[in-house]
Amino acid sequence: MTRRVALVTGASGGIGRAVAERLATDGMSLLVNYAGNPARAEEVVESITKQGGTASSYQADVADEDQVAALFDETERRYGGVDVVVHAAGIMLLSPLAELDLADLDRMHRVNIRGTFVVDQQAARRIRTGGAIINFSSSVVKLALPSYAAYAATKGAVDAITLILARELRGRDITVNAVAPGPTATPLFLDGKDQGTIDQLAHLAPLERLGMPTDIAEVVAFLAGPARWINGQVIYANGGVI
Repeated sequence: MTRRVALVTGASGGIGRAVAERLATDGMSLLVNYAGNPARAEEVVESITKQGGTASSYQADVADEDQVAALFDETERRYGGVDVVVHAAGIMLLSPLAELDLADLDRMHRVNIRGTFVVDQQAARRIRTGGAIINFSSSVVKLALPSYAAYAATKGAVDAITLILARELRGRDITVNAVAPGPTATPLFLDGKDQGTIDQLAHLAPLERLGMPTDIAEVVAFLAGPARWINGQVIYANGGVI
């Protein structure tokens, strides 16, 4: 059988890195996308190749349609095609709505909404039969925590894109789903929070801990591999927070 190929955006750290490493253990060839830190991306590539996997890295701004097209071109050139696209790239800037700097709203819109649309557009055009597209939403869409309004709004848009694209790809044997993590111990989540806030959020789940990037990666691996009958869904991976 031809080795399956996965393209993971935002794969140089956090959940994206855990996803790339997890899919590599399933035997997939990995294209590790990064925005601006080639050294961290190469660490992921080295981690995968030291375990006997196949991986390489490529820089692209996920909101730039030309760069994303080039990212897919390069994946096809190196590995022959694309079977799984995991769009993990995203940014989170928190503020009460009344105090939000609209420049921050525009930044999140560009990366989280436009980036999802651009990546999914190329994925819909290029992914092979039997493939999977996996976007990243967030449990804060339902948790409705103060200061998360702008970020949650961008992730609500991701939900809409995901559910509609799944239906637009009818007849092609391609699944489209989103994973919505809860509080997860990544730099994106931990940055700017004091220990008291972190402890409070950790105890929201009945399991009384923060999620780990590997917890989320397991869900992605399920959707990318055996979960062919799960389609057009947002999977809440949050330890039972909601």
